[in-house]
Amino acid sequence: MAWTTRSTRTVYENRWIHVREDEVTGPHGDGIYGVVRMQHPAVFVVALDERERVCFVELERYTTGRSLEVPAGGSDGEDPLHAAKRELLEETGVTASDWSSLGRMNALNGIADAPEYVFLARGLTMTDAAASQREEGIDAVRWIPFAEALELVASGEVSDGETIGALALAGIRLGRFR
Repeated sequence: MAWTTRSTRTVYENRWIHVREDEVTGPHGDGIYGVVRMQHPAVFVVALDERERVCFVELERYTTGRSLEVPAGGSDGEDPLHAAKRELLEETGVTASDWSSLGRMNALNGIADAPEYVFLARGLTMTDAAASQREEGIDAVRWIPFAEALELVASGEVSDGETIGALALAGIRLGRFR
């Protein structure tokens, strides 16, 4: 059975998210469904250096506390690759000469319309351009070998779902899971 939306109303909106409440008819009958829609897709970057280390940022999230994540952010309506390059530079001070699209994910697809684009960045160069790290709330940039990053996922130290998904896409592309 397909879902049918009988009515919809905006509950809240800002420059990042739009929250609506829909009256629906679904597989289990009539009900109300809350939906969060991101105003723009997000981007995630798995930056891998010549020593096969992944670039992580460490920060404190208001919602979930201390977090270890790959560089990421909103596309602000721009091309996802352009946004990924900007986010990597802003959050880490790193640029890359080799970019590959790893695919598209959907965050919290049970309650959200939140598309995400994932990129692999290689050919890395460190710059002095990480001036906005403090503005982004980033406490540290860490370089972790790919295998160790997967161990941190398994132990729960890396618990950000999008980071886990991005690492999975990178691992598949790099042949690490065969």
